[in-house]
Amino acid sequence: MPKKVYDYEGPDIVVRFEPKRCIHAEECVHGLPDVFDRHGRPWIEPEKGSADEIADVVLRCPTGALRFERLDGGPAETTPASNSGRVVANGPVYLEGDLELRMPDGSVQKETRVALCRCGASNNKPFCDNSHIEIGFEDPGAVTDRQRGDSGEEGEQTHLEIRLIANGPVSCRGRLEIRSADGSGSDSGAKGSLCRCGASQNKPFCDGSHKAIGFRAD
Repeated sequence: MPKKVYDYEGPDIVVRFEPKRCIHAEECVHGLPDVFDRHGRPWIEPEKGSADEIADVVLRCPTGALRFERLDGGPAETTPASNSGRVVANGPVYLEGDLELRMPDGSVQKETRVALCRCGASNNKPFCDNSHIEIGFEDPGAVTDRQRGDSGEEGEQTHLEIRLIANGPVSCRGRLEIRSADGSGSDSGAKGSLCRCGASQNKPFCDGSHKAIGFRAD
């Protein structure tokens, strides 16, 4: 099914919104409440802010649900120079960078910001849809150095290849640093597998628990 994306055009910038990717991180409504008002109709009014301000706030959206197109010749969104991740306590993992997401149907999505499900319950896999709240998923989001084990050798590949393993984890190939929810720890490496079944005892990384619980996902 084609994804639904809505355009909100102002004099200098177009804001694009993909509702299925939104998990209400609220960076937009707190960053520019005059432009982004979830109680308003329409809820995005680009004419109420400058293009630079709006672009800056859109880039804070960790899920990629918000994007922009400049109409005034201003700078477009650039691909981050490095790939990074941040675990959300009791929630998803945010990834940012030069992301190449290989979907189950064989298609490839180029992304710069995504929120990937960790609880196993999302109805929009591999993306988070806030199902972790409904099922009461709990994980503090701790990350320690060398937690993933064999993290591979440094290479020339700058993009992060994200591949979904059927009934298993999210395989990542390419340099990636993942930070803990509280920012106190991190793990870096060139390869690794992220848990997406919710059962790993080595979160955010896979430990094979998906086999024991009979996890099923494309």
